[in-house]
This record gives sequence, structure tokens and C-alpha cells, in this order.
Amino acid sequence: MTDASSGEVRMEIKGLMLDPTSNVPIVILRDAASQLLLPIWIGVFEANAIALRLEGVETPRPMTHDLLRSTLEQLGATVRKIVICDLKESTFFALIHVAVRDQELAIDSRPSDAIALALRSDAPIYALRHVLEKARAIDLAGDPSDEERLKKWLEEIGPEDLGKYTM
Repeated sequence: MTDASSGEVRMEIKGLMLDPTSNVPIVILRDAASQLLLPIWIGVFEANAIALRLEGVETPRPMTHDLLRSTLEQLGATVRKIVICDLKESTFFALIHVAVRDQELAIDSRPSDAIALALRSDAPIYALRHVLEKARAIDLAGDPSDEERLKKWLEEIGPEDLGKYTM
């Protein structure tokens, strides 16, 4: 689903994997409508936070993203959406859109933190169309072996060609 007025493309999390050459975690976002995949290299801790939520694992104490969600809720704020909004010098940028009272705020974030918060807040994830184009998102439409093709593609292309989260 695309919001034509803003160039936002609704994304979903296809999964997490390790980069076959560097063993760095990658979150794979997918545009369900067109089968475009957007891999984003992320940190180990952020990958763990995303994986725990995807697998439905409850931790005995709140993790950082749970704390942030809880804090926002206590302040009367709601996470409306997150948007992967830019790609500069191999680094992705995201905005967390929050509604508080009668005001909408856009908070700068790393994509991995924004995704982890979106999962905990049941907020939709978007990427701007120009980011997908700039990142050269891979189109897997009609390919029955998505996973193998993605792995082969990741082996051939380096993070500098896509955007890499650096720690």
C-alpha cells in the first residue's frame, strides 16, 4: 500500500538474517504489494530486540524499547507510524511519528530502534519511495526461491551499496 501524496510505501518485516559475508544482522523489510525487499544492516542488540518481539518472547523486565513505549503511553502519546525516510552515505534514517494531545511530532531515530518500537506499539512501518530507489531494493516478484535469491544478492552486493547501520 502506497500513500501517493507522501511517497510512503507500507512495509512489513520479512525477517532477520545474518549477512553471509560479515555476520552482521540484517532486518529485511518487504513491500507486500510489489515484493520489493529492503535489507538494513543493524546492530546485534537491536536485532535481538526485534527478534524477541517477532517471536513473542516476554522478558521478565522491560527492555529499552518497552521502556520507551511505556513512557510514551504514560505521557499520553501514541506511536502513529515509523518511516524509513532517508539514506545518506550508506546510513539509513528513520522518523518515529508520535501523536500527543493535538500535536504530531516526528522524532529522529535509527531504523532498527524505530522498527523495534513499532513492533511494540503495533504501529505501521513505511519507507519513502525515493529511499527504496536509492537503496536499490531487490524485487523478488514471481521468484519462488526468495530466500536463496536474496542470499545470493547479498553476497554480491556490499553494504556500501545499500546502506549500513554502523555501531
